This record gives sequence, structure tokens and C-alpha cells, in this order.
Amino acid sequence: METTTETSQTTSSNGVEKGCSAIKPQYLTSKEKFHELVDSGWKGGKKDTNEATGPVEEKTEEPEEKRIKLDNKVQQEEDKQNKKRIRGQNKSRPHKKPQSYDDRRLCPSIIQERETKCVYGDKCKFFHNIADYMASKPADIGEKCYLYDTFGKCHYGVTCRFAKAHTGPDFKNLVNEEVFKASKERTPVKNHLDKDLQWRLRKRQVPFNATEAYLKTISKGKAQGNNKNTDAAEKDTTDSCCPGEAQNQPTELDSTANVKDTEQVSDKRVGALTDVDLVKLRPCEKKQVDFSDKLYLAPLTTCGNLPFRRVCKRFGADITCGEMAMCTNLLQGQTSEWALLKRHESEDLFGVQLEGCFPDTMTRCAELLNDNIDVDFVDINSGCPIDLVFKKGGGCGLMMRTNKFEQIVRGMNSVLDVPLTVKIRTGVQEKTNIAHKLIPELKKWGASLITLHGRSREQRYTKSADWDYIDTCSKLASPIPLFGNGDILSWEDAMKARETGVSGLMVARGALIKPWIFTEIKEKRHWDITSSERLDVLRDFTHFGMEHWGSDTQGLEKTRTFLLEWLSFLCRYIPVGLLERVPQKINERPPFYMGRDYLESLMASHYVEDWVKISELLLGPVPKNFSFLPKHKANAYK
Repeated sequence: METTTETSQTTSSNGVEKGCSAIKPQYLTSKEKFHELVDSGWKGGKKDTNEATGPVEEKTEEPEEKRIKLDNKVQQEEDKQNKKRIRGQNKSRPHKKPQSYDDRRLCPSIIQERETKCVYGDKCKFFHNIADYMASKPADIGEKCYLYDTFGKCHYGVTCRFAKAHTGPDFKNLVNEEVFKASKERTPVKNHLDKDLQWRLRKRQVPFNATEAYLKTISKGKAQGNNKNTDAAEKDTTDSCCPGEAQNQPTELDSTANVKDTEQVSDKRVGALTDVDLVKLRPCEKKQVDFSDKLYLAPLTTCGNLPFRRVCKRFGADITCGEMAMCTNLLQGQTSEWALLKRHESEDLFGVQLEGCFPDTMTRCAELLNDNIDVDFVDINSGCPIDLVFKKGGGCGLMMRTNKFEQIVRGMNSVLDVPLTVKIRTGVQEKTNIAHKLIPELKKWGASLITLHGRSREQRYTKSADWDYIDTCSKLASPIPLFGNGDILSWEDAMKARETGVSGLMVARGALIKPWIFTEIKEKRHWDITSSERLDVLRDFTHFGMEHWGSDTQGLEKTRTFLLEWLSFLCRYIPVGLLERVPQKINERPPFYMGRDYLESLMASHYVEDWVKISELLLGPVPKNFSFLPKHKANAYK
């Protein structure tokens, strides 16, 4: 009787298990049959795959040895423990460097075919004999090199995993002069870290004149006293752009001039004397960006890399933003952090997202980026829920530290020539919304766009986003645009969200699960994309990855790692033709089902081993010592 009651509670009226997507009965299957199909279809069975790629951990569904019969109570307790799913995230994942997959690394002087010999001579730790290197190098994984075909030259030379396509009999790197000349005339990627700037950052020799001027007003207690004057000036300048209105801001000019006198000028300027470094741009004079009615690809940590953003741009994303960057790491000149700021030429409306919790570092970082990189806006991350950021006062923590938050927004706005945007959540505690109190203040402080995620920090993804609350907040934000974010996985979800009065939509998990969602929203249709078309999307990603990270072993394995991270989201997609009820909901998990062909079934697998198989279709076999631990604890590949 108890079993019948439990079953009725977990099953909905139409026979579908609660929390699961409704799939047509003819495609449904069991877990055992699904994995039997996937394993049998992979080049003669799983046994051959294991021999090629090394030992793989045994699956948990293997039959266990017979256990000694225990008392009923003890048996029930043990069964409960075994039924518990492994949940949560692997927060301290082992970091395996991509270069560790390359046993013998060739010296850069040999790869780049320099005329001069290696400056380290016999002490060089890299390999110098090309013939021996080529003999031990893994076999090429393809006959055509994407970099050579696209740019006319592959800068990775003999180390490229497609080297036969562009190396002569003497291992010399070939160049297609016509294509190479055309590619040199354009700059596909911007915002590289200049070595001179990196050196000056590490030696703390970069001046921050505008920041120091702002910080002096805070330290002297002028910031609070001048808030009324500043607000009045901003209101006037927003209404009109007449030159006469600039006289409302004398205090800031005076403080800047005082700091200028005390600062030691490192270079003597020749020519006309300008006041560009003294006069602050008014809101109406700053670069204007039309955010209205745009589709915004969320700044996604780990997965929101440049190759992924290029894929989304092809499908119709209007606004893109770099991954969250720590302001302190940028100020220290860390190469890995500056790599997050890179911008591709296809990203016509691009911003960067900063994370920090102090006015001095955030304002300095904003001034640094304003002077050295090309962006259309700068975003403050005050919505990050992770403990590492929250406990030190950043991310969601800023929403509870309004004084610091105000100083950060006002400070960054004072040194930027581009719009400043802010991303927030509904609140920190699950049932205590505070965004509606912050939004009117953010308008006063100078934010040009507010993005609201319809969940609190504590809520995470356990419940649906609160779009009614987002609607309320959008009215409070007017005339400043407010974008809504949360649970958008189809064009119907997008249309329903637009009815709330938001200025635009931000898409996060929906873009990871199906990047073609931007096309669906713009064309207002469901795209029943085939498995071969989905594989072509992944192939484009690997091409962009090789262009971004390299086509040698190190670059390929880095591309593979990010591809596997992305596949952990892509496997949640259910093809439209298999659904009994369209559209798929983001919080409904897919049951086990058979695809319309083998590749579609393989892409539906939630096992890392099967994701690795997909990566091998595009990037060749994994190295013998390859291992991958995804963010989710449920599964791994060793």
C-alpha cells in the first residue's frame, strides 16, 4: 500500500515521472539498454576502446558480489546509503597542465624557424632534433590544417597535429603567400596583454591619476557631502548636453587638479595643452550603447570562453561578455586573467566583467582597462554565489554592503569612458528579496544597465526564476534598461519573459544546453536540429579552439578539456522530434531514451566516457595519461 502511494506522488497525471521531461513512448528505454546500445555501437564495442585509450574505471552498474544476508533493519539502512546519489561539485579539482601530455617538447627557436640558434644552448630543457622529434611524435589526426587553410600559415610548424598539410620533405613550414598576406591585414583578436604594460604593473609603475583623485574625496569625507551635488549634476547632464551645465561639478575638478600637482609626471608632453586628463566626461558625453531589445549571452565562468562566444555569435547572440575576471589579478598583470579579456572581431558589442570588493582596486582596474583595451562596456559582478567570492565580500556580498557598493559604482563610473553595467540577484537569503531596494540606488550611482537574475544566492538552481519579481524591478529601473535572466530554454520562454517589461534578455544555461536558442528566439520557431548538425557545431568549436589555444598537442588537449566541460551541459538537450510536449523545460531532467540514430543516442549520454568518445571524433584519440574530472561529482574519466 505504501509503495502505491509513493509511486502516485512521484508520477504525474499523464504517466510521466515528476521532474522528468515527457518523451514519446517509442523512444523511452532503460538505463541498461541505453548503455548497451551506446557501448555496442562504438567501433566494435567498449572493449576495443579501452585497449586504445588505457584503463577506464569500472561502471557502477556492474553486478556486485553476493552479500551476506543481514537483518531487515540493517539491510534497509544499507540500501538507503547505497541509493544516495553522489551530488554537489568537485571544488578542488586536480589541475593537469596540457603540456604534461607532450613527452618531448620542441624548442620554440626550432618551431619558429629562427635564423639564430637557441640562446640557452646545451642548457635548454627543450628538444632540438627535429628528425627524432617527428619519429616519437603522435600520428597526425587529419590531413587538413584549419589554421593553414584559414590564415595561409600555421605558426605551430612541425608540432601541429596536422603538420603533413603544411610541411615539406625537409620539415620546413610551408606558407600560402596569397592567403597569408590577406590575413595579416586584419586583427582577429584584440585586447592582448602588452609585455611592457605587464612589466610596469608588476613593478607598480602604472599611474592611476583619476583613481587617486576619486579616492581622495572618499578619504577626506567629501564623497558623502558631495553626493547631492553630484546627483543634481548627473540629472542635469542627462536631460541636456549643453556646455553650460558642466559648471555643476567644480569640486571634482579641483580635487583632480590638487592631485595633479602632487603627482610626479613621468613624461613631458609637447604640443597643445589639453584638459582631457582633468575634465570628467558627463553621462551624455560618454559612449552610448543601445541595449534595448537585445539577446545577451551571459558571462559564463569556464564555459564562456572565446571559442564558445564565437559559436553563439553565429547563432544570433547580440551582446557578449568575457568570463568573470578578478580585479586584483588583472592589476598584478597575470597572463591567465588577462586572457579572459580577449575580444574576437565578430563580437560587435562586447564587455568585460570584473569581480572585486574594494573601491580602490575596482576603480584602479576600471581605469587600467579604460586606457588599455577595447570594450563597449564594463560589468560589475555582484551576483556570483560561490563561497570563495562571497565570503570575502565580493559577488552577492556587495548587495549587503551598500556603502562599499556605492563607492565602487561611483568610482568606476568616474574613470570610465564607456557605460558601466551591474549584474545582481534577487537577494542573498532565499525568502528575502533586496534587489528592489538596490535598483533605485544604482540609478543614482550611475549604472547604465542592470541585469537581474531571478534567484537568490541560497536558492541557486533548486527552484524556478521569479519573473513576477523581475517585472516589478523593471518598472523601478525605468528609464535605465533592466535585463531579466533565468530559465530561458525556448522561444516561448523568451516571449513570456518579454511580456514582463524587461528591456532585454540574458541567456546562460539555455545557451550552454542549446547555443542555437538565439536563432530560435529571433525566428520564433523550434529547431529540430539533427545529430550531424550538432556535430558540425562542435567541429566549429574545435576549429575556433585550435585558433585560440593552438593546434599542437598542448592546444588540442586544452580545446578537448573545454569541449568536455561544455558537453556536460549539451547532453541535457532533448531533440524536439522526441518530445511528447514541446518545449523542453530547463528544470526537467531527461529520462533514458534512444535517439533517432546512434550519434543522437551518444550525445544524450551523461557519462564522461561517452563525452570523451565524442571528443575523439573531432580531436583524435586521448593521450595515455589523460584524465578528466568534471565539476559534478557523479562521474569522472581516468
